[in-house]
Amino acid sequence: MKRQRLVAIYRRASFSPQQHRQNDRAILDSVVGNLLTRGWEALRIDEKDVEAGRIPHGELYLNMCQGAAASELLSPIEGDVAPIINRPTAVLNCHRHRMVRRFNGNGVTFPRTVLLPAAGGLPEGDVLKELLGEGDTIWLKRGDVHAERTEDVLRIRADELGGAMASFLERGVPWVALQRHVPGPVLKFYAIADRSFFRYYGAQTGPHAPPPPVDEAELMRIAFSAAECLGLDVFGGDMALPSPDRPVLIDINDWPSFAPYRHEAAAAIAQFAHHSATVTSPA
Repeated sequence: MKRQRLVAIYRRASFSPQQHRQNDRAILDSVVGNLLTRGWEALRIDEKDVEAGRIPHGELYLNMCQGAAASELLSPIEGDVAPIINRPTAVLNCHRHRMVRRFNGNGVTFPRTVLLPAAGGLPEGDVLKELLGEGDTIWLKRGDVHAERTEDVLRIRADELGGAMASFLERGVPWVALQRHVPGPVLKFYAIADRSFFRYYGAQTGPHAPPPPVDEAELMRIAFSAAECLGLDVFGGDMALPSPDRPVLIDINDWPSFAPYRHEAAAAIAQFAHHSATVTSPA
């Protein structure tokens, strides 16, 4: 009997800054290893292969691409050729300018965020005042893809905004997102859409210490609602806790590294992927 082939697509290095590069490869390697034990054969390619149009046939795709070019080229696979985790439309939805618009009016607890062209000048005074709230700082983030470097996500004062936006423009970042700061401790979370895996920990204290108090049911509701809104299967993100019963989503990512939980996460993702391929394969 012919073995089914999975195609594992590794993320472009520029989308895995600093220590994330090794961790991102490690989680996909581990998922592939789990699927090999289930009888799959694997072909490994990189995001740059997809960008060049080199997309081999497979019965299952594990997709860590984050760039728009690769996601657009992978789109024909979605829904027609084979299961693809994560789907390219979901990856594109995670680009900040799309994500903010999708969250508006969809019940996702998310801080006030305004998208602006980096070359478009400062926001109007009333808008800036609303974003600052009672504080004196604001978050400035690149408005397209996730952070590629430390300077892509900044917490700054209002009087620093003009210079910071100019620096984004100089680096070729066309859009920026201005986001209201949410006070309180931050939780990092990792999850799979079928809820077979959900873990979280305090960003300040780390995965081996007790997390800050939180309403776990509300934490999960927001995380899975956001993922469903974007169409994500494998995801992670950050929640701020202005109070334990009121978590607020401040970021969500397609297929993070799951580094603190790699072994158990890889097994759960492999099971999810294997099941997805099994239920969608032709009779």
